[in-house]
Amino acid sequence: MTSENNCTQSAFCAALLDPGLPCPPGLVAWNGSDPTPRLAVYRNNVVSSLIDALAQTFPVVQQLVGVPFFRAMAAMFVRQAPPRSRVLARYGEAFPTFIEQFEPARPVPYLADVARLEMARVQAYHAADAEPVAAAVLSAALAGGDRIGELRIVCHPSVAMVGSAFAVASLWSAHQGEGNLGDVDPDDAEAAMVLRDGLDVLVLRVSPGAAEFVAAVLQGRSLDDATGAAMNAESAFDLPATLGLLMGHGAITSIHFPGDNA
Repeated sequence: MTSENNCTQSAFCAALLDPGLPCPPGLVAWNGSDPTPRLAVYRNNVVSSLIDALAQTFPVVQQLVGVPFFRAMAAMFVRQAPPRSRVLARYGEAFPTFIEQFEPARPVPYLADVARLEMARVQAYHAADAEPVAAAVLSAALAGGDRIGELRIVCHPSVAMVGSAFAVASLWSAHQGEGNLGDVDPDDAEAAMVLRDGLDVLVLRVSPGAAEFVAAVLQGRSLDDATGAAMNAESAFDLPATLGLLMGHGAITSIHFPGDNA
């Protein structure tokens, strides 16, 4: 199947994603036959491949709603938001927001946040490499005297926080065989920290204070500001334990004072 000059690329792309559109003028088959059936096959293959890509990125979302529902929902997303890049590994960044606004998914209110968690895992897997700081560097920085509150912590590029009014971390873990799904109350608010430790992408359930602390650090806020935000969320926030968790997974790549070379 080939396209003549009067079959524009935009018309072809539109027809490729919308089965309600006719075969665009100027589209011809190599043997002169009607190109409409060939376009239908090509259209089906393209949409099906994109749905498969989404299923690989969002396996727990698919498990939560079942394959037929997921593929029908994904097909609608594909037609509304086709990929903008040839790299399909990261396709679906807008899928969680689509799910949130997708009326038939309303009975599963945590579905969009689970999708955000799964997207964060993919992004963590493909994040750039960065060397963690040594424990001695952290200790020396924390001995900075009166200026300690000005410290800036830089996390590994893979680190992300996913906060939710639902038990997203426990739901995800249960679908990995870690714990009993029947013991999870979906309405329990949870925060998950996603990071890559070596070659492994981890999903760690963290306390409200730790979640606020890491979120503030990711925003570039000072140690004082990040600790204050954490303590507002959780009066018993444990700063040493949170720093130890980050250090233990190689998630701190720099700690410095403003103006210093990071």
